[in-house]
Amino acid sequence: MIFSIIGFFSGIISGMGIGGGTILIPALIFFTDLVQQEAQSVNLFTFIPVATIAVITHIKNKNIEKSIWLPLTLTGIIGAFIGSKLAIKLSSDFLRKIFGIFLFVMAIYQFFYKEKKDVSK
Repeated sequence: MIFSIIGFFSGIISGMGIGGGTILIPALIFFTDLVQQEAQSVNLFTFIPVATIAVITHIKNKNIEKSIWLPLTLTGIIGAFIGSKLAIKLSSDFLRKIFGIFLFVMAIYQFFYKEKKDVSK
């Protein structure tokens, strides 16, 4: 049951484009016996179908900036390869701390983020 609840909420966050891993990874660490690398790999595996549905929805709504998605995707694939190799070599405790610092920095950034114009209007 806990996996269904975690999956449901991380799916909602992923579909919104916020990043389901921000919910999924900490939830898997807190509520299961998975180590950081396992939680991150589960996140990456579940990301594929969730992202596919979100992309289809955003394409239908014409929310994809076509001039930037290809370079971001290609360089993201390279970065994912390097990052996964690095994550395997790091201790789970150190990786968890890096992830926590990343989430903290992103929260601070979002809190003080300069407002951009609303393009939905």
